[in-house]
Amino acid sequence: MSTSNLANPAAPAAVDASRRDFLKSAAVAAGAFILGTYVAFPEIANAQGGAPQGPYDPNLFLKIGADNSVTVLSKHFEMGQGVTTGLSTMVAEELSADWSTVRFEFAPADARIYNNLLFGPLMGTGGSSSMAEAWEQMRKVGAAARMMFIAAAAQKWNVPGGEIIVEKSVVIHSHSGHKANLGELAADAMHMPVPKDVTLKAAKDWNLIGTKLPRLDTPGKTTGKAVFALDITRPGMLTAVIKRPDRFGGKVASFDAADAKKVDGVVEVVQVPAGVAVLAKDTWSAMRGRDALKVTWDDSGAEKRSTAEMLEQYRQLMKQPGVSAESRGDAAAGLTRAAKTVEAEYTFPFLAHAPMEPMNGVIELHSDGAEIWSGSQLQTLDQMVAAQFLGMKPEQIKINTLLGGGSFGRRASTSADWTAEMAQVVKAIKGRAPVHVVWTREDDIRGGYYRPMVMHRVKAGINGSGEISGWQHTVVSKSIFKGTGLEAMAMKGGVDNSMVEGVADTPYAIGNMAVDIRYAETPVTVLWFRSVGNTHTAYVMETMIDELAHLAGKDPVALRLSLLAKQPRHAEVVRLAAEKSGWGQSMGEGRGRGFAFHHSFNTSVAMVADVSTKAAKLKVERIVAAVDCGVAIDPDVVTAQIEGAIGFALSIALRNQLTFKDGMVEQSNFDDYEPTRMREMPKVEVHIVKSTERPTGIGEPGVPPLAPAIANAIAASTGKRLRSLPLDLSALA
Repeated sequence: MSTSNLANPAAPAAVDASRRDFLKSAAVAAGAFILGTYVAFPEIANAQGGAPQGPYDPNLFLKIGADNSVTVLSKHFEMGQGVTTGLSTMVAEELSADWSTVRFEFAPADARIYNNLLFGPLMGTGGSSSMAEAWEQMRKVGAAARMMFIAAAAQKWNVPGGEIIVEKSVVIHSHSGHKANLGELAADAMHMPVPKDVTLKAAKDWNLIGTKLPRLDTPGKTTGKAVFALDITRPGMLTAVIKRPDRFGGKVASFDAADAKKVDGVVEVVQVPAGVAVLAKDTWSAMRGRDALKVTWDDSGAEKRSTAEMLEQYRQLMKQPGVSAESRGDAAAGLTRAAKTVEAEYTFPFLAHAPMEPMNGVIELHSDGAEIWSGSQLQTLDQMVAAQFLGMKPEQIKINTLLGGGSFGRRASTSADWTAEMAQVVKAIKGRAPVHVVWTREDDIRGGYYRPMVMHRVKAGINGSGEISGWQHTVVSKSIFKGTGLEAMAMKGGVDNSMVEGVADTPYAIGNMAVDIRYAETPVTVLWFRSVGNTHTAYVMETMIDELAHLAGKDPVALRLSLLAKQPRHAEVVRLAAEKSGWGQSMGEGRGRGFAFHHSFNTSVAMVADVSTKAAKLKVERIVAAVDCGVAIDPDVVTAQIEGAIGFALSIALRNQLTFKDGMVEQSNFDDYEPTRMREMPKVEVHIVKSTERPTGIGEPGVPPLAPAIANAIAASTGKRLRSLPLDLSALA
């Protein structure tokens, strides 16, 4: 727990022995991993009472300095979601640390110690799993440390340990008057044995968990001292940008680097699997060199279709046999008995993640391995991929994890594409200089990894009592997993669950339901995206539920509550959002109020949208959200995540889309793939259900309900339905 413990290779023998024993007993194999973001393991683990046990030795997760500073080693990547504050809150709570002394650093990339307990063996962050998987582990780290400090003080002061308490980083024995801060006792405490049995505080005794605390990453980001990969420079470093094909699936046929090499600052031009890399002394020179580069592309296997042509292929696939993802009751018979039915087609475009900081990272070869500086989200995967291309072992790849300027899924690439490029470029120049591979925003929007384009077709019916009698649902999309190295792990029975999550596992009590999948093929690369399949499934489910409610002459909230009659936690969220929004009040002409509810990442979120459609112009005026994410470790972070998700989802709802012409993406940057602007943000109210249940996900669940709530509000205002995103009022004319 002292600063020397983790920073100094000459750490005390007792600590080294403890670590060696841990590493010997670790069951995690560095060469095996499972990406559980869309494997069902997080859901299964939570249903069974939480993540499996992990190590909680404070010597592995804490550094306590002589200056009384408490530094938590975060095994999770901070991309703006507040995870470092959440993890540190849990540790500091049980340690009884003064929050003003708490800091964080990123843990070294070592899955044997810093494993994600919900989807390891893997060091990685994703699936809104961080707080859920670390809930017991990080509190035990703090509690064990507190017990070790008490034991050290008892020994030093020759007093009973049961009479010692810790308050705000001060160890106190009131009977004798002895006091010492954590820094003064750290050297003694680190030699104490790690307790085998750790008692955690009762919720009534929490002082930090459940309160609004200053975020730990805010000061550095505010002052500019925070370090991102784009800030890294190494002696002799070269910057590389890669010219990639204009069409997905294109390959280099030949290239002429003569003009590129004439650009001042350009040092070298090399071919790599992704295209042709131009290396220069600075980023601007590399970009100008790339502009001068002449490449002839082999497009024989490339995507050449337009968006309209792709959608037509989807419609043809709808007519073909597919794979069953869910079948309960008899949907066909239920529809036959229906008094009224609705049939609709829904389409959703390709979407780019478009993080503020595009993909980039620095790699440097050493005699005994390689070192990487990057906003690494899946450190174990990045180690394995870099090692593969460099002919090394994963443990020879040292990763320095840095802050990430957003991700939304992009930095968790299933192929570790941008890490692979770092390794490929530095290998191509035989490691003679450190290399900083930089993607421009145009690179990522025109040639990155996308949320897949998706088509849904639904036929649903109600009986004479206004109850749902049958529901047939077909989804067509390119699979994120099919054809990748993760297919065997992520797809069971030929089903990519990421395509149908939110439909096949709906909490609504729909007795007769059939869900089928059709797989589309295209060279366009696809990837999970913030809330993944829920980005489109929630829209379809919630607008169709709303439509059926109106068809049955029922209040949309009342219908949802009837479908959630056996789901009390979900129903409470629905009621809270309805109550706080003033559901049922008249909105007046040209205005509408819409409701949506969705459960994802073990978290329930309901949203109510107030919109104006006057003069055929859509304005989102207010969003009221209710959320049940279990214990809100920091309510301010939870609120910020819901607010941020609304801002993120608003651009998806109103305008974002990637369109193709002749196989090429037509958008390129924030001018034509525009994020939500501050002036567009509606008034947002977030209401958190008070809970003592274990924490669940919060980074992604706020995205899915936003668009359907708006769409349902539009329908309430205009009497007409929009069945595709982005929302376009002109389609109602």
